[in-house]
Amino acid sequence: MEFLVASGIGLVAACGIYLMLRGRTFPVVLGLTLFSYAVNFFIFAMGRLAVGAPPLVADGATAYADPLPQALVLTAIVIGFGTTGYLVELALRAHNETGTDHVDGKGPDR
Repeated sequence: MEFLVASGIGLVAACGIYLMLRGRTFPVVLGLTLFSYAVNFFIFAMGRLAVGAPPLVADGATAYADPLPQALVLTAIVIGFGTTGYLVELALRAHNETGTDHVDGKGPDR
């Protein structure tokens, strides 16, 4: 199971990096979003996957779920949503100013 989770995180991160290296703005925004999902899933998985474990330490409990990664991921989701909204607005503004959606502002015909 750990290999499957690690492979899934690696695949999503690789797809995000590939899309970030594209020349147009929409794939770059989509790549940043995918990469942030991979990082969130990585942080969440580092909190040890414990099934049926209590969130707080009880008397005599040996395993418990760590609430810190869950809080970090929840905060990262909110920040990522705001950042994605800002990047979409920035991409739209750049498209309106330059007339192209290439990240360097130069189309293939220029």
